[in-house]
Amino acid sequence: MRTIASILSLVLLAGCTTTREDLMKEPILTPVGTGLAQNPPIVQPATYAEEPVRHVNSLWTGRNADFFRDTRALNVGDIVTVKIKIDDKAKLDNNTKRSRDSGVSVGADFEGAVSDFSLGTLGATLGLKNGTKTTGKGTVDRQEEINVSIAAVVTQVLPNGNLYIAGQQEIRVNFEVRVLSIAGIIRPGDILPNNTISYEKIAEARISYGGRGRLTEVQQPGWGQQVLDNALPY
Repeated sequence: MRTIASILSLVLLAGCTTTREDLMKEPILTPVGTGLAQNPPIVQPATYAEEPVRHVNSLWTGRNADFFRDTRALNVGDIVTVKIKIDDKAKLDNNTKRSRDSGVSVGADFEGAVSDFSLGTLGATLGLKNGTKTTGKGTVDRQEEINVSIAAVVTQVLPNGNLYIAGQQEIRVNFEVRVLSIAGIIRPGDILPNNTISYEKIAEARISYGGRGRLTEVQQPGWGQQVLDNALPY
């Protein structure tokens, strides 16, 4: 009875959803800089240069000298805009069949006699048969289309001059949060004059486009159902 009660409890829990901190209210946005914390520099922590000292009675600082320097992101703390435009289609259909039949047959006859009395002929036959058959089929039909932009921060300049960038963007509409994050390594020469770079120029790119909130919750099975899926052997 105790075992049956435990199983019934798990079944009832299968319809439940995970308890969240934003229960009965809108999803909570993460603090600014969370995207940088999730994708730390691969060698050392990022350090940002201090703001140049502004002289008294002067509006001029070193950051205002855009006419005399490259405005593209080249240093730690600079911002670069990443253009993400993905329109991929893939369709694969594979069929495989394999069969094999094999057989072995061995026979032997024995004859004997004692004086004038014949024992006759004794015969024996041993046969073995084996057959295998395998059939496999796989189909992939995928289509992805994304066209968004995101600003990333240079968190580290690698020894060879390449830049490590990371950034995250969150937008909340009613009770659903859309989250877009990106991280990777870029070459300064691939940055266009308008300080943008295409996503295919990013090495070791990590792009995530998803969300959290009420719609995402109902699209996922409850945690009780997930426990059953992992525990049941069939």
